[in-house]
Amino acid sequence: MSDAAGRNIRPAAYRPRIVDAQIDRYMRIFGAVEIAGTKWCGKTWSARAHAASITYVDRDSNLAAAQADSSLMLLGERPHVIDEWQLAPALWDEVRHHVDDEPERKGQWLLTGSSTPPDDEMPKHSGAGRIGRIRMNPMTLAESGLSTGEVSLAGLFEGRFSAAKSRIDTRALLDAVCRGGWPEAVDMPVADAQVLVREYMRLTVSESVPRQGRSADVARRLLDSLARSISQAVTLRTLRNDMYGAEEDLDGLVSERTVSEYLAVFESMFVIDLVKGWVPPSRSPKRLQTKARRYFADPSIAAAMLGMSPAALLGDWQTFGLLFENLCIRDLLVYARALPDIGMDPVRYYHDDSGLECDAIIELADGRWAGIEIKTSEDKVPEAATNLHRLEAKLLKNPGARTRAPEFLAVLVGIGEFAYRRDDGIYVIPVGTLGA
Repeated sequence: MSDAAGRNIRPAAYRPRIVDAQIDRYMRIFGAVEIAGTKWCGKTWSARAHAASITYVDRDSNLAAAQADSSLMLLGERPHVIDEWQLAPALWDEVRHHVDDEPERKGQWLLTGSSTPPDDEMPKHSGAGRIGRIRMNPMTLAESGLSTGEVSLAGLFEGRFSAAKSRIDTRALLDAVCRGGWPEAVDMPVADAQVLVREYMRLTVSESVPRQGRSADVARRLLDSLARSISQAVTLRTLRNDMYGAEEDLDGLVSERTVSEYLAVFESMFVIDLVKGWVPPSRSPKRLQTKARRYFADPSIAAAMLGMSPAALLGDWQTFGLLFENLCIRDLLVYARALPDIGMDPVRYYHDDSGLECDAIIELADGRWAGIEIKTSEDKVPEAATNLHRLEAKLLKNPGARTRAPEFLAVLVGIGEFAYRRDDGIYVIPVGTLGA
């Protein structure tokens, strides 16, 4: 595979990603595929691994050329990558029209981007049926080699499970939270990796946010507040009060609507992921907490915003628990998206008016579901198992309800040596054994 100059474009040191299979599948189905996700998470390398040529919109004079004539960016041997397409939003419709002109040809273009265009520049057509859309996250523990991946999420839904042993100890887990899943940092010392993450956040606040017409100061305050409330379903008012807690005239500083707009900016830049509340068929949404929980695309972002190193987290186990949950949600989102029949929202959570909770609900398109509790260590498994049994009993107590029994229930733990199935049927899975 080569670019327009005849050079090989597949990265020599490319580390296979879980999303590769989805890219292959979508290239068989759609004329073009968009790979969107967090900056530095590896989108371009993954696209290059599936392509024959590439154009970088943000290099040299390419952006000016794209703005003058967007069709120029489509030139090259196919499959052709158009990197950072969102800098010239007209490219979306250009690709769509070319797909319409050759409907029998699939997988012709790969569009990569680390943000979505502003609302006033968004393409007028969604690309439905022409352009398949794939979301990419930083690397999971399985992709970085820290998890053996022997316990397959897909296998659990199919009734397949084998006992496994984790290689991750407490120190390695603390390091994984702070290093994150950034491809460039996978082999770095943790301290160096944290410098990389802080630089990413500095660029986000000082350059990316102002380019969208927003205040760097407000963005920084909101990111700090999100880090302090990670893994929680907090209100806009709570975030605003936390951002300007010492001020009396909050309305004069920032409104709840403004906070919402800044959250939308971070979503569009794939800095944060939303996990929505799950409403099973037998339950009224009025009796459930359905406000979305917000997680960072990678737990290392929260660690960087909070100024937490592995040593600091070791001395603050409560904060570590919140960041560990963020790590687990990151990995579950990736593993769940790899399922062939996943629903619209790959991971949700459950919380009802009685206080009954479940950290992660994975629901397939056909209604099958699984419940997963997240705990830092195995000593919390009995408590988590009791909670999962309460959830199952409550949802299934009415025979006339349409809620089906879960395919499986599991406790995902950080510090634990073995993956096994308890006598009551609940799986105990160290995160160091989980994979797609």
